[in-house]
Amino acid sequence: MDFFSSKDSLTVIQWSLRAIIGFFFLLCATKIMGQRSLSQLRLLDFIIALIIGNIIAHPLSDEKLGLKGSMTTVSILVTLYLICVYLSLKWDKFRTWLDPLPFPIIKNGQIIYKNLAKARIPMDVLLSELRKDKIDDIQKVALAIWEPDGKLSTFLHSQHQPLTPSDIQIKTKPFSLPNMIIKEGKINYTELHKRGKDEVWLKKNLELTYQASVSEILLATIDIDEKINVYLYT
Repeated sequence: MDFFSSKDSLTVIQWSLRAIIGFFFLLCATKIMGQRSLSQLRLLDFIIALIIGNIIAHPLSDEKLGLKGSMTTVSILVTLYLICVYLSLKWDKFRTWLDPLPFPIIKNGQIIYKNLAKARIPMDVLLSELRKDKIDDIQKVALAIWEPDGKLSTFLHSQHQPLTPSDIQIKTKPFSLPNMIIKEGKINYTELHKRGKDEVWLKKNLELTYQASVSEILLATIDIDEKINVYLYT
């Protein structure tokens, strides 16, 4: 364990061992913190990611710094992070302090300037966020809310929303997500058998419809009506 402590110099193998241990330690720490730290980058998540990345990076590039101190510090920070997440779930005031409540930026086609300043975003950024939602006119917006994670949620006036089948009373089939039955030239037998089908049925359909063999297919999916959609290698 010579590589674990501070040294005047390290061999290539010792540097490699440090990198491997540091990588898996950081992987485990992130796993313990949960998916929230990956899917959302709010105030608490940003601070933890910034500090942990900085702490673990130093011993991986400086032989005079041992891994023990950094790993101990990271472990304490992860524990504090989990405590803060728990408190935010149980204590409303603490949660509001960490993640402020969302507030409107646009209401009934009018920009609320004081809230725009509160969000600390310039007009150009607001317009950019609207363009991302394919909104070309502020007057069409019934409500735009600035979320705690720094994103804009927009809701159009009803007359500017696209028609749906329910608006014109058209009956539709229930939603069904297509399932993958071929991936990179390999058959997903588990999904195929769930549909009550076999390899012979699949190959016959591929030959008749697409004149393609399994090995030529990058991706193939099947829907609720047993229709196969095929994407060939290009």
